[in-house]
Amino acid sequence: MSTRKSTPASSTVKRSGKQKAKKATAETAQAAQAASTAARQQHLQQQTRAKDARTRKPAKASGVQAGARSQPVRMPPQQLLDKPGNEGDLQLAPRYQAPAYRGSGKLEGMRAVITGGDSGIGRAVAVLFAREGADVAILYLSEHADAKATCEAVEAEGRRCVAISGDVRDPHFCEQAVKKAVKALGGLEVLVNNAAFQLHCHRLEDLGDAQLQETLQTNIGGYVHMARAALPHMQRGACIINTGSETGLFGSPSLLDYSATKGAIHAFTKALASQLLARGIRVNCVAPGPVWTPLNPADKEAGDVAEFGRDSDMGRAAQPEELSPAYVFLASPVTASYISGIVLPVMGGPHG
Repeated sequence: MSTRKSTPASSTVKRSGKQKAKKATAETAQAAQAASTAARQQHLQQQTRAKDARTRKPAKASGVQAGARSQPVRMPPQQLLDKPGNEGDLQLAPRYQAPAYRGSGKLEGMRAVITGGDSGIGRAVAVLFAREGADVAILYLSEHADAKATCEAVEAEGRRCVAISGDVRDPHFCEQAVKKAVKALGGLEVLVNNAAFQLHCHRLEDLGDAQLQETLQTNIGGYVHMARAALPHMQRGACIINTGSETGLFGSPSLLDYSATKGAIHAFTKALASQLLARGIRVNCVAPGPVWTPLNPADKEAGDVAEFGRDSDMGRAAQPEELSPAYVFLASPVTASYISGIVLPVMGGPHG
């Protein structure tokens, strides 16, 4: 005869209540951390504005058009006053729909996590991934309206979208976010590291420790945290795509710390690709040139924003929809099964 005692129902209810309270406390803490990070970035932004000496490069007369539809050349002279910046506040809405792109099932049945997926390149990638048959989880800091719009755009493509708010500088958040995404979507085949912090600085002597740490911990620390959190859930055939930059290839005199992290992302891509090769997990990187997203209007003065991208080889900034097909190409085992460890420049020309 068993002498095992049964657990009183009241104890089970009490334990369940404690677990729910603990979960609610953790979510509240994550939301507070995200809000704190946004406030800290805004403070750094204000400090930079106070000491900013504006510099300009000569602009080209007109922009080159080589795509399915003509893209804007001159940007509106607008500055987003609060970082990280909301895409919904831009006077010229970034183009992410890629209406000429026809999906063909290149990512059918796959599940993807995209950091910085609420706006800009991340939103455009989420939409095309969905059009190719993937369900998507987007991670974002605190831009809730943008995240909602991205989810609606993904769902309009007939796929599921999960939005998770938090700070990729926090390794615990990254672990929990990946677990939440995997639970909601049923698995994970693609990680797109795309979240970024950028703030210009024209003199190295003016680069403060707070800004340096914000850039380092977001741009390269966050990529490492996310990849480490995602790998236990990835099987042979999965892939990681990092977002680098032309500044990681050529540097930028006013984006010293940002350029350094983008160069680090390129090296991280190649090193991790070598490490994961035997496991059948590919790692690649896209290095964009100037792209019209909230990142730059939340950094530059309005006059500089008006000329954004005019000094590129094509004489204009790219729209996010011109970048997203590159991510589809690298994500799909149909098109890129033999490609790993590359940094793919999408810069509008050989010099960006």
